[in-house]
Amino acid sequence: MTDQTASVSKLEQNVSRLRCISCGAVCESAGPNFRCSGCGDLLEVSYPGRESWGLSAAGLKTLWRQRRTSRLAVDESGVWRFRELLPSLRDWHEVITLREGNTPVYELPGCAPIAGVERLYAKHQGMNPTGSFKDTGMTVAASFAREAGFRWVGCASTGNTSASMAAYGARGGMRSLVLIPEGKISWGKLSQALDYGAVTCQLRTDFDGCLRVLNQVVQRMPVYLLNSVNPYRLEGQKTAAIELLEQFDWQVPNHVIVPGGNLGNSSALGKAFLEMKELGFIASLPKISIIQAQGANPLVRCVREHGGKELVPVQAETMATAIRIGNPASWKKAVRVLQATDGTVEQVTEVEIALAKAEIGADGVGCEPASAVTLAGLKKLVKQGFVKPAESIVLILTGHLLKDPEFTLKFHRGDLFAGTEASLAAQRQRAPIVLDASVDAVLATLEMADKAGSKT
Repeated sequence: MTDQTASVSKLEQNVSRLRCISCGAVCESAGPNFRCSGCGDLLEVSYPGRESWGLSAAGLKTLWRQRRTSRLAVDESGVWRFRELLPSLRDWHEVITLREGNTPVYELPGCAPIAGVERLYAKHQGMNPTGSFKDTGMTVAASFAREAGFRWVGCASTGNTSASMAAYGARGGMRSLVLIPEGKISWGKLSQALDYGAVTCQLRTDFDGCLRVLNQVVQRMPVYLLNSVNPYRLEGQKTAAIELLEQFDWQVPNHVIVPGGNLGNSSALGKAFLEMKELGFIASLPKISIIQAQGANPLVRCVREHGGKELVPVQAETMATAIRIGNPASWKKAVRVLQATDGTVEQVTEVEIALAKAEIGADGVGCEPASAVTLAGLKKLVKQGFVKPAESIVLILTGHLLKDPEFTLKFHRGDLFAGTEASLAAQRQRAPIVLDASVDAVLATLEMADKAGSKT
């Protein structure tokens, strides 16, 4: 066995602990709700003694790059490829994987001038197997659920979590319980959970109400909780940041802009960047900024009105269903990331979200509405001077365009807005054009489109 192979073997069996984010207590048992048994706050995964693991950042970069040519499922995963920085399973080859991760970074040449910057990039997590960033966390948490012997996994969801959990549960031979708010979920997302065989319950409440019910369910029945309060979810999600750095040849972007819903994703990405700096992979941190819908803005209020020390829940209302959350569980983790990276928060209106979504689409890169808050927020951050035009910026797109096709169709048909908002939206609408079945009618339409295009 070579020295490097021995080091890798040691790293693959790294020791992790669950630690409370508030009191710092190490918890030997997480309990069904993944809360500290002392103060009741959230837990996070820590890695004591990591400085003695014995493999350099340069060595890990080489190893991770080599794995890209491997045919092992654990290496083909864009999450488990980075397993040295993840909590250990007893057997790495027993992971539940759908080859998640490995998502692209796209340049957005059309959106850049609209936002007022020279160049703009998007890390598209909607290109995961079930169409959202949730898969990167679900592969880790579901694998731990199966290793612990659970037959049932459960989540409260606005859509993406339910789709991901149901897929990974099915892949791992487990049953899935999904609690969703009635009438407040994209049918495209719900169809996924149904197809993957989940027991799906629509509750007459909002997302936060669904989560309250689920927390009681897991106390009374052995159902493994797979919402983002589960710290193993966030460990998987942090690999998107590692992958992004690798795609940028380990050059750190100035800004990473993330949608803000339950705030697990921004927390996970921030944790990754902080760990990468601590381990010597990078010398500086990107500024992580979190954008929320104006109608679902508890973090924005927390930071602006309470200095990040208190979160007051709101009654969330936004058509961007993935971030329609009024009482985000990971708000303390998110505030810590904002402070550590000198990031900021911003909020955007419904019409600003819809316009940004259409502008991203016009670059040939579709996304769901919640993802588009990043571009809408970037426009404001540039105008405020927080983001400089020449800086490097990455938007995190969290969900695929086809997650919410109803929103897209209603926008382009002109059915989403009225009054002044309708006038603003009209500049980006592309409704189907009804014509007679003749060549002349089609050619005349092309000529009109050419003339209109030459004026823009």
